[in-house]
Amino acid sequence: MDSIALETAAYYIALLTVVCVPPAILLWFLIHPLAFFWRRLGPLVTYLAVIPVLVSIGTAIYRFRGPLLLIHFGVRLPLVAIAVLCMVIGICLGILRMRYLTPSMMLGIPEISKAGKPAKLLAEGIYSRIRHPRYLEIGFVLAGIAFAVNYLAVYVLLVAYMPVIYLVVLLEERELRKRFGAAYDRYCSEVPRFIPKLHRRQGADENNTSR
Repeated sequence: MDSIALETAAYYIALLTVVCVPPAILLWFLIHPLAFFWRRLGPLVTYLAVIPVLVSIGTAIYRFRGPLLLIHFGVRLPLVAIAVLCMVIGICLGILRMRYLTPSMMLGIPEISKAGKPAKLLAEGIYSRIRHPRYLEIGFVLAGIAFAVNYLAVYVLLVAYMPVIYLVVLLEERELRKRFGAAYDRYCSEVPRFIPKLHRRQGADENNTSR
Protein backbone atom coordinates (compact mmCIF):
# COMPACT_ATOMS: atom_id res chain seq x y z
CA MET A 1 0.00 0.00 0.00
CA ASP A 2 1.51 3.38 -1.01
CA SER A 3 1.91 6.34 1.35
CA ILE A 4 -1.04 8.27 -0.09
CA ALA A 5 -3.38 5.34 0.53
CA LEU A 6 -2.02 4.97 4.08
CA GLU A 7 -2.53 8.66 4.82
CA THR A 8 -6.04 8.56 3.36
CA ALA A 9 -6.95 5.49 5.42
CA ALA A 10 -5.51 7.14 8.55
CA TYR A 11 -7.57 10.27 7.92
CA TYR A 12 -10.87 8.43 7.61
CA ILE A 13 -10.17 6.20 10.61
CA ALA A 14 -9.31 9.30 12.66
CA LEU A 15 -12.45 11.06 11.42
CA LEU A 16 -14.65 8.10 12.32
CA THR A 17 -13.04 7.93 15.76
CA VAL A 18 -13.45 11.59 16.70
CA VAL A 19 -17.02 11.65 15.38
CA CYS A 20 -18.24 8.43 17.02
CA VAL A 21 -16.37 8.03 20.32
CA PRO A 22 -17.62 11.16 22.17
CA PRO A 23 -21.32 10.38 21.48
CA ALA A 24 -20.73 6.75 22.49
CA ILE A 25 -19.30 7.84 25.84
CA LEU A 26 -22.10 10.38 26.29
CA LEU A 27 -24.60 7.55 25.81
CA TRP A 28 -23.59 6.14 29.21
CA PHE A 29 -24.29 9.46 30.95
CA LEU A 30 -27.66 9.78 29.20
CA ILE A 31 -28.81 6.26 30.02
CA HIS A 32 -27.45 4.98 33.32
CA PRO A 33 -27.91 7.95 35.71
CA LEU A 34 -31.48 8.39 34.42
CA ALA A 35 -32.36 4.68 34.24
CA PHE A 36 -35.18 5.14 36.77
CA PHE A 37 -36.83 7.58 34.34
CA TRP A 38 -36.18 5.65 31.12
CA ARG A 39 -37.41 2.41 32.68
CA ARG A 40 -40.95 3.77 32.68
CA LEU A 41 -40.70 4.39 28.93
CA GLY A 42 -38.91 1.23 27.89
CA PRO A 43 -35.85 0.69 25.64
CA LEU A 44 -37.54 1.56 22.32
CA VAL A 45 -38.77 4.99 23.41
CA THR A 46 -35.51 5.64 25.26
CA TYR A 47 -33.34 5.09 22.22
CA LEU A 48 -35.75 6.95 19.94
CA ALA A 49 -35.20 9.92 22.24
CA VAL A 50 -31.47 9.51 22.80
CA ILE A 51 -30.20 8.58 19.33
CA PRO A 52 -31.12 11.94 17.70
CA VAL A 53 -29.12 13.72 20.42
CA LEU A 54 -26.09 11.54 19.78
CA VAL A 55 -26.41 11.94 16.01
CA SER A 56 -26.62 15.72 16.41
CA ILE A 57 -23.42 15.75 18.46
CA GLY A 58 -21.65 13.53 15.95
CA THR A 59 -22.84 15.78 13.13
CA ALA A 60 -21.57 18.89 14.93
CA ILE A 61 -18.16 17.27 15.42
CA TYR A 62 -18.10 16.31 11.74
CA ARG A 63 -18.71 19.91 10.71
CA PHE A 64 -15.52 20.89 12.54
CA ARG A 65 -13.47 18.04 11.05
CA GLY A 66 -11.13 20.45 9.26
CA PRO A 67 -9.71 22.17 12.36
CA LEU A 68 -9.94 18.99 14.43
CA LEU A 69 -7.86 16.96 12.01
CA LEU A 70 -5.52 19.74 10.98
CA ILE A 71 -2.49 18.39 12.84
CA HIS A 72 -1.25 15.06 11.56
CA PHE A 73 2.18 13.70 12.39
CA GLY A 74 2.10 11.17 9.56
CA VAL A 75 1.81 7.40 9.67
CA ARG A 76 4.90 5.93 11.35
CA LEU A 77 5.64 2.21 11.17
CA PRO A 78 7.11 1.93 14.70
CA LEU A 79 3.91 3.48 16.07
CA VAL A 80 1.85 1.13 13.91
CA ALA A 81 3.65 -1.79 15.57
CA ILE A 82 2.69 -0.41 19.01
CA ALA A 83 -0.84 0.11 17.70
CA VAL A 84 -1.09 -3.54 16.67
CA LEU A 85 -0.04 -4.65 20.13
CA CYS A 86 -2.63 -2.38 21.78
CA MET A 87 -5.33 -3.62 19.42
CA VAL A 88 -4.48 -7.26 20.10
CA ILE A 89 -4.72 -6.69 23.86
CA GLY A 90 -8.02 -4.83 23.42
CA ILE A 91 -9.47 -7.53 21.19
CA CYS A 92 -8.42 -10.30 23.60
CA LEU A 93 -10.09 -8.45 26.47
CA GLY A 94 -13.18 -8.02 24.29
CA ILE A 95 -13.36 -11.73 23.50
CA LEU A 96 -13.14 -12.60 27.19
CA ARG A 97 -15.65 -9.91 28.14
CA MET A 98 -18.22 -10.88 25.49
CA ARG A 99 -18.78 -14.25 27.16
CA TYR A 100 -20.39 -12.44 30.09
CA LEU A 101 -21.37 -8.93 28.95
CA THR A 102 -23.60 -8.93 25.88
CA PRO A 103 -24.10 -5.94 23.51
CA SER A 104 -27.57 -5.35 24.97
CA MET A 105 -26.08 -5.16 28.46
CA MET A 106 -23.45 -2.70 27.25
CA LEU A 107 -26.21 -0.53 25.81
CA GLY A 108 -27.97 -0.52 29.18
CA ILE A 109 -31.09 -2.27 27.92
CA PRO A 110 -31.55 -4.45 31.05
CA GLU A 111 -31.39 -1.32 33.24
CA ILE A 112 -34.08 0.51 31.25
CA SER A 113 -36.36 -2.42 30.50
CA LYS A 114 -39.66 -2.43 32.37
CA ALA A 115 -38.77 -5.85 33.76
CA GLY A 116 -36.05 -4.15 35.79
CA LYS A 117 -32.31 -4.60 36.33
CA PRO A 118 -30.37 -7.85 36.38
CA ALA A 119 -30.38 -9.13 39.93
CA LYS A 120 -26.97 -10.79 40.19
CA LEU A 121 -23.39 -9.61 40.44
CA LEU A 122 -20.98 -10.66 37.72
CA ALA A 123 -17.88 -12.13 39.38
CA GLU A 124 -16.75 -14.95 37.11
CA GLY A 125 -14.45 -15.37 34.12
CA ILE A 126 -12.55 -12.20 33.27
CA TYR A 127 -14.63 -10.45 35.95
CA SER A 128 -12.95 -12.59 38.60
CA ARG A 129 -9.65 -10.95 37.62
CA ILE A 130 -10.61 -7.37 36.80
CA ARG A 131 -13.72 -5.34 37.63
CA HIS A 132 -13.97 -3.21 34.47
CA PRO A 133 -12.53 -5.08 31.48
CA ARG A 134 -14.77 -3.33 28.93
CA TYR A 135 -13.35 0.11 29.76
CA LEU A 136 -9.80 -1.23 29.63
CA GLU A 137 -10.67 -2.95 26.34
CA ILE A 138 -11.96 0.31 24.83
CA GLY A 139 -8.92 2.18 26.14
CA PHE A 140 -6.48 -0.21 24.46
CA VAL A 141 -8.41 -0.10 21.18
CA LEU A 142 -8.53 3.69 21.27
CA ALA A 143 -4.79 3.80 22.03
CA GLY A 144 -4.18 1.47 19.10
CA ILE A 145 -6.14 3.75 16.80
CA ALA A 146 -4.29 6.83 18.11
CA PHE A 147 -0.84 5.32 17.48
CA ALA A 148 -1.85 3.97 14.08
CA VAL A 149 -3.34 7.18 12.64
CA ASN A 150 -1.03 9.58 14.57
CA TYR A 151 -3.46 12.51 14.63
CA LEU A 152 -3.30 15.02 17.47
CA ALA A 153 -7.10 15.02 17.84
CA VAL A 154 -7.15 11.27 18.51
CA TYR A 155 -4.37 11.58 21.09
CA VAL A 156 -6.37 14.32 22.82
CA LEU A 157 -9.42 12.06 22.75
CA LEU A 158 -7.38 9.23 24.27
CA VAL A 159 -6.10 11.46 27.09
CA ALA A 160 -9.62 12.81 27.73
CA TYR A 161 -11.01 9.27 27.79
CA MET A 162 -9.04 8.39 30.93
CA PRO A 163 -10.57 10.84 33.46
CA VAL A 164 -14.02 10.57 31.88
CA ILE A 165 -14.04 6.79 32.12
CA TYR A 166 -12.70 6.98 35.66
CA LEU A 167 -15.73 9.13 36.52
CA VAL A 168 -17.97 6.59 34.78
CA VAL A 169 -16.39 3.82 36.85
CA LEU A 170 -16.94 5.69 40.12
CA LEU A 171 -20.60 6.32 39.26
CA GLU A 172 -21.10 2.73 38.13
CA GLU A 173 -19.48 1.34 41.27
CA ARG A 174 -21.68 3.55 43.44
CA GLU A 175 -24.73 2.18 41.63
CA LEU A 176 -23.55 -1.43 42.00
CA ARG A 177 -22.74 -0.87 45.69
CA LYS A 178 -26.28 0.37 46.29
CA ARG A 179 -27.66 -2.63 44.42
CA PHE A 180 -25.52 -5.41 45.90
CA GLY A 181 -24.29 -3.94 49.21
CA ALA A 182 -21.75 -5.97 51.17
CA ALA A 183 -21.36 -8.51 48.35
CA TYR A 184 -20.04 -5.81 46.06
CA ASP A 185 -17.73 -4.41 48.76
CA ARG A 186 -16.30 -7.90 49.20
CA TYR A 187 -15.91 -8.26 45.44
CA CYS A 188 -14.08 -4.89 45.23
CA SER A 189 -11.70 -5.93 48.00
CA GLU A 190 -10.76 -9.08 46.08
CA VAL A 191 -10.71 -7.91 42.44
CA PRO A 192 -8.82 -4.82 41.17
CA ARG A 193 -10.40 -2.17 38.95
CA PHE A 194 -8.06 -2.03 35.97
CA ILE A 195 -4.93 -4.14 36.53
CA PRO A 196 -5.86 -7.81 36.14
CA LYS A 197 -4.62 -10.10 38.87
CA LEU A 198 -2.84 -13.22 37.74
CA HIS A 199 -4.64 -15.70 39.98
CA ARG A 200 -8.35 -16.34 40.02
CA ARG A 201 -9.87 -15.23 43.30
CA GLN A 202 -10.45 -18.10 45.69
CA GLY A 203 -13.98 -19.11 46.54
CA ALA A 204 -15.57 -17.16 43.71
CA ASP A 205 -19.27 -17.79 43.42
CA GLU A 206 -19.58 -19.29 39.97
CA ASN A 207 -23.31 -18.63 39.99
CA ASN A 208 -22.92 -14.86 40.18
CA THR A 209 -23.73 -12.84 37.07
CA SER A 210 -24.07 -9.14 36.24
CA ARG A 211 -23.55 -6.49 33.62
